Amino acid sequence: MGTDTVRVGATDEAADRRREQRGWYFYDWACSVYSTSVLTVFLGPYLTSVAKNAADADGYVHPLGIPVRAGSFFAYSVSLSVIVAVLVMPVVGAAADRSGRKKPLLAAAAYTGAAATTGMFFLGGERYLLGGVLLVVANAAQSVGTMLYNSYLPQIAPPEERDAVSSKGWAFGYAAGALVLVANLVLYMGHDSFGLSESAAVRICLASAGLWWGAFTLVPLRRLRDRRSSAHEAEEPTAPGFRQLAATVRDMRRHPLTLAFLLAYLIYNDGIQTVISQASVYGSEELGLGQSTLIAAVLLVQVLAVAGALALGRLARTYGAKQTILGSLVAWAVILGAGYFLPAGAPGWFFVLASGIGLVLGGSQALSRSLFSHLVPPGKEAEYFSAYEMSDRGMSWLGPLLFGITYQLTGSYRDAIISLVAFFIIGFALLARVPVRRAISDAGNPVPERI
Repeated sequence: MGTDTVRVGATDEAADRRREQRGWYFYDWACSVYSTSVLTVFLGPYLTSVAKNAADADGYVHPLGIPVRAGSFFAYSVSLSVIVAVLVMPVVGAAADRSGRKKPLLAAAAYTGAAATTGMFFLGGERYLLGGVLLVVANAAQSVGTMLYNSYLPQIAPPEERDAVSSKGWAFGYAAGALVLVANLVLYMGHDSFGLSESAAVRICLASAGLWWGAFTLVPLRRLRDRRSSAHEAEEPTAPGFRQLAATVRDMRRHPLTLAFLLAYLIYNDGIQTVISQASVYGSEELGLGQSTLIAAVLLVQVLAVAGALALGRLARTYGAKQTILGSLVAWAVILGAGYFLPAGAPGWFFVLASGIGLVLGGSQALSRSLFSHLVPPGKEAEYFSAYEMSDRGMSWLGPLLFGITYQLTGSYRDAIISLVAFFIIGFALLARVPVRRAISDAGNPVPERI
C-alpha cells in the first residue's frame, strides 16, 4: 500500500511538472512575436520614416532639445532601452529570488511591454518621440520578462530534462514568430486590397504583436507556480540599479567556473547577435537583394529554427549540451565562411545561407540557456539570469563594432562578415576549457549523467 501511494504521488508530481512546463513554453510563444515582427522587421524602418517626417531642414530631430539625426533615432532608442534594462533587471531579479514571487513580477513586465507595443498603433505623422518612448518601455520590459521566464527553468525541470525543455521553449517562440510574421506580411503586402494605407498596415502589424503578447501570457500566469526560497532570508534588502548588479557580480565571483561559462557565452553570443542584425545589411548592400527577399529569408530562419532547436535538443541527449554547443559554434564559423563567397544577385544561395543560420540558431541559444541553468546556485535563479540576460542583450556591442570597423577599413562587407568568425573561434576555445561537471557541482547542483 505504501509503495502504491509513493507511485501515485510520483505520477501526480510528474503530471504537475509537465503541466507547468507546457505553460512555461507559452511565454516564449507570447513574447517572441515582438522580437520578430516589431524589432526585426517593421519598427526600425517605420520609426525612422516617422522621425524623418518630423526632422528639420538639416535632417535632425530634437528630443528634449538634443539634436539627433533622424536616421539614428531608432538605434539610439534601442541603446537607451538596453541601459534601462541593465538598471532594472538586477533589482527585479534579486527581488524575485528574495520574495519567491516571480509570477506577479513576470505579469507586470509582460503587460507593460504588451501595452507599450499595442500603443505603437498610434505612431503616425510626426510622433517619433512617442515611438521612442514606447520602444524603450517595450524593449526593457521584454528583457525583464525574459529574465524572469528563464529563471523558472531550473525550478520546473530536473537536470535530465532541461535541454529538451529549453529547446521546446525556443521552438515554441520561433513557431509563433513565423506564424504571426506570415499574417503580418499578407496584410502588409496586400494592404491596398484590404483598403489600408501602408502606414496603417504597419501600425496594425505592430499593435497585433502587443495584443498577441498580452493574450498568450495568460497561459503561463495560470500554470506557473511561485516558490519561496530560504536562501535570501538573512540578506539585506534589494539595492538599487548598479549597486545590485555589483552585488550580483561579487556573488558570482564565488563561482568562477560559472563566470567562465558566462564569458564564453558573452563572446560567441555576441557573434550570433551580430550575424542576426547585420545579415540583412550584407544581403542588401553587398549582394544587392531586395526587401522582399530579405523578409522571406527572415521567415525561413524562423521556420527552420523550430526544427533546429528540437534537433539540437535531441543531439544533446546523446552527446551532452556542451559538446552540442561546441559543434554548433563550428557550424556558425562554416556558415560565415560560406557567406563570404556568396555571389551577388543570387537570392537562392542567400536562402541556403539563411537555412544554415536557422538550423543552428535556435539550438545554440536553447542549449546555452539550459547549460547555464545547471550553473546557478539554488535560490539565486532570477538574480543570475539577470546577468545572463544582460550578456544576451546588453553586452552585444563588440560584434557590431568589429563589423563596422572592418567595413570602414576595407570598404568590403565580405571582409566585415568574415571578421565575425573570430567570435566563434574564441567562444569555442573558452567554452571548451570550462569543466562543466565541476562547475555544476561547485554551484551546489546535482550533476546530470550526460552534460
